Amino acid sequence: MSQVRVIATTIIAALIGLFFLFCVGWTLYDYYGEKSSKVELKEANSKSIEKNVPDDFTLVALGDSLTRGTGDETGKGYVGLVVEDLKSRFNSKPLVHNLGVKGQVSKELAEQVKQSEIGRQIQSADVIMITIGGNDLFQQGQTLFDYDLEVTSELQKDYLKNLNETLKEITKLNDSATIFMVGLYNPFIELDEDFDTNKIVRDWNNETAEVIATYENAVFVPTFDLFQLSVNEYLYSDRFHPNKEGYRLIADRISPLIQWEGEAK
Repeated sequence: MSQVRVIATTIIAALIGLFFLFCVGWTLYDYYGEKSSKVELKEANSKSIEKNVPDDFTLVALGDSLTRGTGDETGKGYVGLVVEDLKSRFNSKPLVHNLGVKGQVSKELAEQVKQSEIGRQIQSADVIMITIGGNDLFQQGQTLFDYDLEVTSELQKDYLKNLNETLKEITKLNDSATIFMVGLYNPFIELDEDFDTNKIVRDWNNETAEVIATYENAVFVPTFDLFQLSVNEYLYSDRFHPNKEGYRLIADRISPLIQWEGEAK
């Protein structure tokens, strides 16, 4: 009988021990499990307030030597500076396709955007930046210093036609990308006592802006005023292209206009 009691007592003690271990285990699980969940939730919340920047944000740059950055000894130009600004603002670097061609005129740009490979890159773009028209108008200064209103009017007419053709092709390929059209500055201000060049460039910009205004996702970005008062401080040694500081002025005007989808408000 005493042996039965011993066995019963042992079984009861074992059951009590197992129950105790179960309770301890459950308590530890509840504590650390809850703590782990809180940590995971905290991490998730932390991530959710970070700026949500798409990894595949793409910027395409089209146009002439200004898009290539000619005159900037660092090689960045306004395109490189805009990219740096975006990386700084959003902690992520966009994909960049710089398709600028030195010396390009508007007719050549209209032909370029119709090329299949160029079209593929335009289709992937979230933002498209364009500099074009300077070579059409200035022609290395010949048009402005041998000023002929009739000749300039014809140049402008052809340019506007080519610009419109370019924009139509771009929007056909990609109707959601934002297009930033960079206006012209006047590198010859201080060489023109009668300021005829100012009148020509302003009219050229005004007509360009009118074309841009007919496209929903296109924005005209003026630069004339940036160079107007101190043009020589912002020109390269060729007295035509911007220097590093000049490109900085242009980039500072474009960068704040660019918003990335998913950006935290």
